[in-house]
Amino acid sequence: MSATTGTEPEAVTGWDILSAADRIAGYVRHTPLLSSPFLDEIAGRRVLVKPECLQHTGSFKYRGARSALSAMPSADRRRGVIAYSSGNHAQGVARAAQEYGVPAIIIMPSDAPALKIANTRALGAEVVLYDRGREDRDALGAALAEERGVSLVKPFDDPRVIAGQGSAGLEIAADARALGIEDAEVLVCCGGGGLTSGIALALEDQMPGFRVRPVEPEGFDDARLSLEAGRITGHGGPEKGLCDAILTPAPGRLTFPILSRLCGPGLAVSDEEALRAMALAFQRLKLVAEPGGAVALAAALFHGKEIEADTVIVTISGGNVDAGTFARALDTL
Repeated sequence: MSATTGTEPEAVTGWDILSAADRIAGYVRHTPLLSSPFLDEIAGRRVLVKPECLQHTGSFKYRGARSALSAMPSADRRRGVIAYSSGNHAQGVARAAQEYGVPAIIIMPSDAPALKIANTRALGAEVVLYDRGREDRDALGAALAEERGVSLVKPFDDPRVIAGQGSAGLEIAADARALGIEDAEVLVCCGGGGLTSGIALALEDQMPGFRVRPVEPEGFDDARLSLEAGRITGHGGPEKGLCDAILTPAPGRLTFPILSRLCGPGLAVSDEEALRAMALAFQRLKLVAEPGGAVALAAALFHGKEIEADTVIVTISGGNVDAGTFARALDTL
């Protein structure tokens, strides 16, 4: 894969992604590319869906978590890990820590979906809840990390995590090549940019005819705004909304240079479009997607005028959704 370019080297390279893929091989699931003629008809083009909702713990986050823990010195890993997350990263780190038999402390907002909190505890992690309106999770995490002597695994701005997420891009490349696809737009559900930047790096040389584009909820489209401005720009809103899994204040310090160099313009979808995409994923592909995990599919289905390629590949990044929200989505059918 290409070496990094520019005045400041990127923190992650394509070689790092290959290395991470080797370390986590046999642990992560290779999720397929799925299709439906009904979705193609709605989108007006060929749509291929990569269902990371079928990944261990119900989201792509397990890839980065397993990569991060596998790259740690064994002495550091034995002392345990700490992470902060609204749910999917929490579960990914909890499972990876459980597999290694090491302690995990997960800091989660008290208003995170109940399913995600319960699942994280069920995976053996110690869950510390905080009030996101009053407390600083970074300060809380730093204090606990120092007190317990454990290592922090960041949700996206960590080279080991980005490299692990990039393994999904290697799978996209291999499966698309097997289908004879050389040109496509790859729409990726984007929060802090770990999955998007990892996939973009993986595809850079593997599939040079592919263009990666981040997709976010309207009002929380900091990656789109940052790409337009040419600098990291926050959306200025609260980190609370329907698409909780991908709500971040701004792209990461490590992820944004990669997004800026490799990605096309960002896309933003409404909450209603995300809910409709969830319903269609269930109806046509028998997949359960959470709102944040469905935004890329929503862009493919309902924002066709903003897409140029005849083939679009989309991630469903997660499927950890409460029953009430899922019922609300199904009501849109």
